Amino acid sequence: MTVTGEQLATRSRQRMSADPRRVVTRLFVPGQEGFEPQDSRAGSVLSRILALTDDEVRTTLRDVLTRFDGRHRDLAGTFRRHADELADRLDPKHGLDEARLLLLGATFTNEYAIEGAALCNPSVVAHPDQSDVAEGGLRFVMSVRGIGEGHRSTIGFRTGIVDARGHATIDQPPPFASTGRVEPTLLDAAVFRVALRERGRDGEAADYVFAGLGELFTRSDLDERLDRLHANLTMWGHAEETIALIRSIATRCYAVEFASGVALSERVLWPAMEAEHAGMEDARFVRFVDDDGSVSYHATYTAYSGSRISQQLLTTTDFQTFTSAPLVGRAAANKGLGLFPRRIGGRYAAMSRSDRETNTVAFADHLSVWTTSAPCQQPAEVWETLQLGNCGPPMETDEGWLVLTHGVGPMRTYSIGAILLDLDDPTRVIGRLRRPLLVPAPDERDGYVPNVVYSCGALIHAGTVVIPVGICDSAIGVATVPLIELMAELRP
Repeated sequence: MTVTGEQLATRSRQRMSADPRRVVTRLFVPGQEGFEPQDSRAGSVLSRILALTDDEVRTTLRDVLTRFDGRHRDLAGTFRRHADELADRLDPKHGLDEARLLLLGATFTNEYAIEGAALCNPSVVAHPDQSDVAEGGLRFVMSVRGIGEGHRSTIGFRTGIVDARGHATIDQPPPFASTGRVEPTLLDAAVFRVALRERGRDGEAADYVFAGLGELFTRSDLDERLDRLHANLTMWGHAEETIALIRSIATRCYAVEFASGVALSERVLWPAMEAEHAGMEDARFVRFVDDDGSVSYHATYTAYSGSRISQQLLTTTDFQTFTSAPLVGRAAANKGLGLFPRRIGGRYAAMSRSDRETNTVAFADHLSVWTTSAPCQQPAEVWETLQLGNCGPPMETDEGWLVLTHGVGPMRTYSIGAILLDLDDPTRVIGRLRRPLLVPAPDERDGYVPNVVYSCGALIHAGTVVIPVGICDSAIGVATVPLIELMAELRP
């Protein structure tokens, strides 16, 4: 018998399934689909569009708009932007009328179903806007991982309410899904120094580059400094390798902004750099309150290039503008860094699984630099024999830090457990569940990845632990647990 069988955890009847109708538009360049390296066929396609008669253009465009306009926000604007990408291939003397311009953009546009294959890995935090919420209720933001064609992952959002009784309801998302505008952001010297040290490239060439920059600087300032170094390569040994590494780190820093008219549940974070080309996975959001009382939202996530993983840190205050930057250091070398919601003893803290199978705790003076971690929890039960990890950021209670964990056992079954850590010394476990809190129920065993229940972050409201649960990477549900009952089950 499991704890779930004794009704300690109650599953909500509401479930969200992967919805293949949620699509975003992307620039499509024929011949560069990624299957094999070859030249673009854009020139020949452009010639065919220019050769169409005016009647053919108007008829085809009307058909495209009729079939797709209701699926996207400002579809014509998207077509114009994609047509602009071909400006260097157009003869300046060859003006295009509006219809032909839009059809050209449509020809170089395709839809991507962000949830075409799976929906999973949810996390929840309190919404930054609590206006017009019923007394005793809490509005939340839920992050979700959508998986589409080619197993590419994106980060999406939902909203919902936890009422005064601790009952959670997820809002129906809007009909559109939209990506944001990618922009440059400030770069942090501390991140570069640690990343270079880990690769053995923290020598004189690196010192020269950063001596001319402050702790925060722009990409253009960095490029200018690197160009100076490159112009004097004979004076610096192995400088070319250092330059290449610094540039690759810089590409992992960017910002994303969404238009104010785009609803939060419509926003989709799409891979914006080579390191995350194949996906943005397992975002663990936390509402972070700093020592001065300021509030921000951070999420650690896994960037997957298709062959390598790396860790990134998302930061936002309003879920409209985000920055993404690398997480560096040995404690951030693997998946699953979960930030504590405040500093402990003046330092940042995080749950880490840098050894890939146990829960450890890391401390840092810089939010992006995690060099070491201390042991915390090792597999002890049969349902966590293969490995342990966190199921999201720790939650503060009067008794200690409540950490939901995931354990992987026989038949690669994922279960959710919990531990309680000392408030002042979170490396000390003061309580743990000896049996899983949640295991896959009979109707939760089949899906894109079978035999999995998993979460990337829960919250506590109205005396209730509210846990968004990914089910076999095919659906998302919600489980709730009375906090007082869970605490009674946590044993020393």
